[in-house]
Amino acid sequence: MMVDRNEPLAAIKSRRNSTLNALVASVPYIRWLGIQFDRRGDELTAILPFDEKLIGNPMLPAIHGGVTAAFLEVAAIVELTWSAIWEDMEHGRIAPDAAVPESLPRLPKTIDFTVDYLRSGLPRDAYARARVVRSGRRYASVQVEAWQDQRTRLFAQATGHFLMPQNA
Repeated sequence: MMVDRNEPLAAIKSRRNSTLNALVASVPYIRWLGIQFDRRGDELTAILPFDEKLIGNPMLPAIHGGVTAAFLEVAAIVELTWSAIWEDMEHGRIAPDAAVPESLPRLPKTIDFTVDYLRSGLPRDAYARARVVRSGRRYASVQVEAWQDQRTRLFAQATGHFLMPQNA
């Protein structure tokens, strides 16, 4: 199928945004944590807005390690899914809608996920970017980096391996 080069930019952006919103809205834990995504073309940046409920150690205070791990894993899964559905979404072959569960893509399943905690997550917004290292029909590998104030000063990083959903 050929891409319609005359399709209005607003329609393309709307389709991309609604697809991403449906993907994020389909996972209640993403909503509970408050994770959002900033989309620039096909590049996603996960954003974890600071909230008091995310604090694990109030004496420091520091973001809970489980929250950090979940944030990195969500960033990895959404990036992996986003890259897997990109072509179908761009050509209009899929139109996920959070209100219609069967229209949503199936998410990859985590095989293993290793987090390196490099420093305490401070009580402020956090950002993460995931990079798909390998993606095949059955298996994918993703690396994720998270930072707060300075992109070059990571507070956590992770590597995950995922089982890709098989077409039913």
